[in-house]
Amino acid sequence: MTIWLDGALRDADSAHVSVFDHGLTVGDGVFETLKTVHGRPFALTRHLARLATSARGLGLPEPDLDEVRRACAEVLGANPVPLGRLRITYTGGLSPLGSDRGTTAPTLVVAVGETTRRPDTTAAVTVPWTRNERGALAGLKSTSYAENVVALARAREHGASEALFANTVGALCEGTGSNVFVVLDGQLHTPPVASGCLPGITRALVVEWTGARETDLPLDILDRAEEVFLTSTLRDVQAVRMLDGRELPDAPGPVTAKAMRIFDEHASADLDP
Repeated sequence: MTIWLDGALRDADSAHVSVFDHGLTVGDGVFETLKTVHGRPFALTRHLARLATSARGLGLPEPDLDEVRRACAEVLGANPVPLGRLRITYTGGLSPLGSDRGTTAPTLVVAVGETTRRPDTTAAVTVPWTRNERGALAGLKSTSYAENVVALARAREHGASEALFANTVGALCEGTGSNVFVVLDGQLHTPPVASGCLPGITRALVVEWTGARETDLPLDILDRAEEVFLTSTLRDVQAVRMLDGRELPDAPGPVTAKAMRIFDEHASADLDP
C-alpha cells in the first residue's frame, strides 16, 4: 500500500508518524472518510469543507485543501480498488507531552483501503451513554473516538453493527459513525445538528434529495417508529431490521426503500454533488 504523508507518497512500511504527534498523544486531530468508486472519491468537495470546519473548530491551522485534493488523487492512482475507504487524517503535529500544542506544522495522512458494499439491512442497539450537544467537540469530526469504540463494542456484543446515542436532554442524536432517520406517519425525520450529531455528508444529501424533516425527537421515538434507517459514507442508506432485539418487519420499509433508490440514483449521476 502507498500512502500520502506530509507532502509525498510513501510506502506504508516506511511511512512513520512520530510518537509525539498530538493526534496520537491526546487525540488532537480531525479526519474524513470517503467512499471511492473505481478510483474516484464521492462528495469530495463536501468532505473537504467539513474537514476545514472541523480543523477550525479545534483551532488547528487551516488545511491546504488543494494539497489534500492532490494527495487524494495520488493515493487513489497508486492504489486502484473498485470500492474503497479513503481516509484523510489531519493532526496537531509534533507537540509536548500534554494538551499544549507545539509549533511545528500539522500532520497530514491520506490512505485508502479496499472495502465491500454494505448489506441493505442491519441491527442496532441504544446505549446508556450520551452525546454532549454543548461540548467543545459537538459537530466536529475529531479523531478523539474512544467513546465510539466503547459503544460500538457494546453493539457488537449484542450482534449489532451500530450503537445509537441520546444527548444530555434525552433526545435522539446519532450513532457511533452514522446518522439516524425515522419514519413517523409516513414522513421522514432526522435529528437536527443542534442535537449534537455530526453533520453527516450522506445525511445532508438525504435531507436535500428526499425532503426529510429535521426534528427534535425523544430517544424512545425509536420504539414507535414505523421504519428506521442509518446513513453514513460507507453505509449510504441502510435499513435497520432489528433495534434492541425488536424486529422491524419488512425492512427496508417503503419509505426507506424509496430513500435508498433516490440516493443511489443521485449519487450515480454525480460523484461530487
